[in-house]
Amino acid sequence: MRSRVLLIVLLVVTALTVVAEEKKPSWKMSGQLEEACSCNAACPCWFGSKPTRSQCSGGFALFIDKGSYGNVPLDGLGFAFIGASKEGTTMMESIGDWDFVTIYVDEKANPEQRKALEAIARETSPPAAPSERTRVAYVPLTRKIEGSEHIVTLGNFGGFSAHLMPGGMGGTPKIVNAPGADPIHKEYLQGVTTKQTYTDSGKKWDWSNSNYMYGTFQTDSDEYTKFNAAMTQQMQKGKSEKH
Repeated sequence: MRSRVLLIVLLVVTALTVVAEEKKPSWKMSGQLEEACSCNAACPCWFGSKPTRSQCSGGFALFIDKGSYGNVPLDGLGFAFIGASKEGTTMMESIGDWDFVTIYVDEKANPEQRKALEAIARETSPPAAPSERTRVAYVPLTRKIEGSEHIVTLGNFGGFSAHLMPGGMGGTPKIVNAPGADPIHKEYLQGVTTKQTYTDSGKKWDWSNSNYMYGTFQTDSDEYTKFNAAMTQQMQKGKSEKH
């Protein structure tokens, strides 16, 4: 009888441990999005079209004003996602087979914050490249604004300088709810780069007058859980319709 009780207790503890491991900490963050790529403005990849060049190369940086991952504060930190889509395909078609993805985590974050930022970066971005072509690096991630110019740097690996473009009827062109939008990209202002450079991950590029996007975001883990579930359902539906 005692052995049966011990077995039941062991099973319950094991089950609770598994549940605890599966339950990820909730998170929330708000801040600014800075993004640039090799395409002409506005980037066609967000509309399911092929990139301007043979592949879309570039990415985004998030600068967090207020944020937390569980009990880990993330105020004033950030991360960047840089990659290159598969040549000759749309960004969405080649998800999972990109040439590379590198996640750059703000090096001033402490070890606990670094893990939190990487977890959020992976949760808010699709697994675009295979694991063997995906890596994480810790670099000084900086941004400064000089007049209308936004200047973003990824350590010694590169970055971009860019500005918003004028709209035909005043103001700045705004793109809302593009077909490829996620909660961070649901609304952004359109601009162009003055210069964009990168040398890392076996890649090297040097663009100018290419796509630039700027936006503000406020999102959390609950919103992304719903978004990712909807996207998974949509992708499965698309696959079944093809067959």
